[in-house]
Amino acid sequence: MRNSRLLRVAASLTLVALALPLLLATATGAQSGPIKIGMLAPLTGPFAATGKDMVNGTELYLDEIGRQMGGRKIELIVEDDEGNPATALNKSRKLVEQDKVHLLTGGLLANVGYALQPYVDGQRIPTTFPVIAADDITQRKPAKWIVRTGWTTSQPMHPFAEWVVKNTKYRKVAFIGMDYAFGYETVGGFQQVFEGQGGQIVQKIWTPLNTNDFAPFLSQIKRDADAVLALFVGRLALQFMKQYEETGLKGKLPLLGGGTTTDESVLPQMGDEAIGTITPLHYSQALDNPANQKFAKAFEARAGKISSYYSEACYTNARWINEAVKAVSGKVEDRDALLAALKKVEIKDTARGPVSVDRWGNPVQNIYVRKVERVGGKLQNTVIATIPSVGQFYKFNPDEYMKLPLYSRDYPPCKAC
Repeated sequence: MRNSRLLRVAASLTLVALALPLLLATATGAQSGPIKIGMLAPLTGPFAATGKDMVNGTELYLDEIGRQMGGRKIELIVEDDEGNPATALNKSRKLVEQDKVHLLTGGLLANVGYALQPYVDGQRIPTTFPVIAADDITQRKPAKWIVRTGWTTSQPMHPFAEWVVKNTKYRKVAFIGMDYAFGYETVGGFQQVFEGQGGQIVQKIWTPLNTNDFAPFLSQIKRDADAVLALFVGRLALQFMKQYEETGLKGKLPLLGGGTTTDESVLPQMGDEAIGTITPLHYSQALDNPANQKFAKAFEARAGKISSYYSEACYTNARWINEAVKAVSGKVEDRDALLAALKKVEIKDTARGPVSVDRWGNPVQNIYVRKVERVGGKLQNTVIATIPSVGQFYKFNPDEYMKLPLYSRDYPPCKAC
């Protein structure tokens, strides 16, 4: 009896000894396989050029680090979201549920961001938004699993409005822009501060995302305004600028804009019609700092075009992810730890300048006031003012700010219209 018990114990120990290497190999394999990053970008449609800048910026950084983070290979899986919320949601499901990505990133339009938020939080998948700037994702309805590495739409517009009041004679401004969340939050942020300091928004003209002819809208602009504030992206920015000059408005009403209106993704395709336009953003290809000089040179060599806000956003976003992955020693399977690491990143030498993150998951960074000039025969966004360390609430008390409605088509109301 005793001998049989000893035989059974010996057999059990043998089985454990045989199984242990397999168990260890499985555990090690889970932590040493590739880190999968799923990326959304509009690669077809009117925003395709922008999407390609996003992917090129990401790929540039991954190549620079040998496509490894935390000692593990990186597998980047890119999906075309077509700039469409429904498509973006379907592609996200594919990336998360079929491809089993460890982290989701990318996306362009604000309405895509708002559509993705419930899914991301429901799946508990760490996600970064390098470009999507929809305000409430880090404000009144903060997403738990999204860390924004870019900006909120209204973030540059708050200080820009104050700069306009202090540095120009413009007190009556007409707005024209895209009829969706990005447009609402752009003019809303400007209006909130501008009118608080004595200025007036005297008109709001909304243009559909599929606009091909701006003439009917441009004819509506009030000629007694001091200036026009415009917000467009990609092909729409090119078309608007061209027609703004053709209708004779450029010589009569100075042009201000949201940063994307003269972004470098479209600026080289513009002509003299863009000269003099003043916009705010957290990046300019003309920024004179070592990190940007290195990035801009490398990007142009790779893509055959100058760097844009979109390419810098995704380049810095990839670096941000790398910092977080290193902080968790490559153990990205621990989603809570990875999310916490993403929320603690601080980088002092990005191409756009120093970047940290606030407790709502949004960057604090410099905002640059830029004026389009022709330098060396080429158009550039010359930085004419730097406003340091701007957060998403600017000088407002965050708690009081978030009691106000989200900037929308109707808020703030256009009392002077």
